[in-house]
Amino acid sequence: MRLLISLLALPLLAQAPTQTQTPTITAIIGATVVDPSGTRIPDAVVLLKGERIEQVGPRSKIKIPEGAERVEAKGQFLIPGYIDSHVHFFQSGGLYTRPDAFDLRAQQPYAEDQKEIRAGLADTFARYLRCGVTSLADVGGPMFNFEVRDLAANSNRAPRVAVAGPLISSIAREALDLGDPPIIKCATADEARALVRREAERKPDFIKIWYVVTPVETIEKNRPVVRAAIEEAHHLGFRVAVHATQLASATAALEEGADILVHSVDDLEVDEKFLRLAKERKAIYCPTLIVSENYTRTATQQFAFSTEELAWGNPSALGTLFDLRHLSRSTLPDRLRKLLEAPKPIQPNPVLARNLIKVMKAGIPIAMGTDAGNIGTLHGPSIFREMATMEAAGMTPMEVLKAATMGGALLLGHADLGRILPGALADLVLLEVDPALGVKHFSRIAKVVRNGRVFDPATLIPDGPEALAQRQLDAYNARDLDAFCATYGDDVQMLGLDGKVQTNGMAAFRTRYLTAFQKMPKAHCQLIKRMVVGNWVLDEESVTDTGGDPIHAVAIYEVKNGKIAVVRFIK
Repeated sequence: MRLLISLLALPLLAQAPTQTQTPTITAIIGATVVDPSGTRIPDAVVLLKGERIEQVGPRSKIKIPEGAERVEAKGQFLIPGYIDSHVHFFQSGGLYTRPDAFDLRAQQPYAEDQKEIRAGLADTFARYLRCGVTSLADVGGPMFNFEVRDLAANSNRAPRVAVAGPLISSIAREALDLGDPPIIKCATADEARALVRREAERKPDFIKIWYVVTPVETIEKNRPVVRAAIEEAHHLGFRVAVHATQLASATAALEEGADILVHSVDDLEVDEKFLRLAKERKAIYCPTLIVSENYTRTATQQFAFSTEELAWGNPSALGTLFDLRHLSRSTLPDRLRKLLEAPKPIQPNPVLARNLIKVMKAGIPIAMGTDAGNIGTLHGPSIFREMATMEAAGMTPMEVLKAATMGGALLLGHADLGRILPGALADLVLLEVDPALGVKHFSRIAKVVRNGRVFDPATLIPDGPEALAQRQLDAYNARDLDAFCATYGDDVQMLGLDGKVQTNGMAAFRTRYLTAFQKMPKAHCQLIKRMVVGNWVLDEESVTDTGGDPIHAVAIYEVKNGKIAVVRFIK
């Protein structure tokens, strides 16, 4: 298994950009600096020297050195880079990535999912940067996580990555064990201490405990394991993150010394004892508001993808989420089939929002995290849905920004992240709109700065022909007309089954598909087979739920200048 992992990592190492000499000084000129502490400096100059911020102040007070690389940012807003404080690289966000939750191994082997994840890590890193995420924490995965951290550290196009090793768990997850398990059950205190020591050899950024409570695995039964793991980790100098989602288990984790609670308390409103313990422990609360709902949305096929998810999420992972529409019902696990056949309206858990606000008002640090990689929670753009949900819960935009920057820096243990100050690491985002006007503007990214290197975000994940074809297919199935049309050029031409031109130009194309979406609101396009030849993509497709007979055709997509220029349909 280790040989396989090493071989899979080789292409990533080969793809890592070579170090190139960059200007010693970079000057970001004219932006309004918005530090999450509350400081604002209009018409500012921020000088970057190498990987750190050297000076910050009004333009009138800072001299720009000769030869500095200039980034003109008049009318824009400079903030620290976002930090996603809860992700899992061993998961893709797609339908087949957690067979312990949705067992679909008969449809796709779990090993195939893992192979694709490892082969695509460079792409995953780039998607985070595209979304302004310059740092993140993977809070639990296989021992391969430590190689992921090294790959990110050696890449010029990756966030800085902190990791934990395998989760020290109160329950087993055999379906995820391919030889390097991400979750390991420890039945005794001695087993927990031994696993902490084994992970400690790889110098993790955290130790992670999965304190899962069931009718059999009770809080008190597993408390000795939690206590032993925390004691051993603290003895060795490591902080401990705990998954404990009930008020009772989260309180017990705090009593035993947990440093980070990586999910919301979701069953009851937090009480004074919980708040007192969290403050005494100086614990950090990472709410992960959207992840559970995303499982439900996938299981019931009630999606509400954001513009950012459709545009910047991995199109292949996103595409698998629609597969439940065409997989044979008889092959699905009973629980999943029942959810799909009798979907209930999505009702967010109101306890999550109430607890977030109570914890924040008590002065307990909040760190924004998505739990990306879980089914339906895509790496990168899920941060925008998470932050919008935090705002909807009652946080102001600036409180959300603080959680996504300073809160994340605190969770990572990086005092030199999350602020715009001299000496801080130069991980920054330039926004086109004032973030104080609403979280909806947090994705209006003009530039991303990582370790002092300035990136045009549009260049970070250029879609090739296959990705572009998949992205338009995802948008079609999501019934998102804007995202669908965004994959086509302004002069797009469509030819029908008879070979005749049906539309010329975007206006006619958009009108045609607007009518189609209205007439067939539940239509689903299944990709049967795909062939890619240069700038041409040939898809064999079957469209069902049209209100009539299924439509079978081959779609031929011709890509020019990063957009689909011509689409032809043939029988």
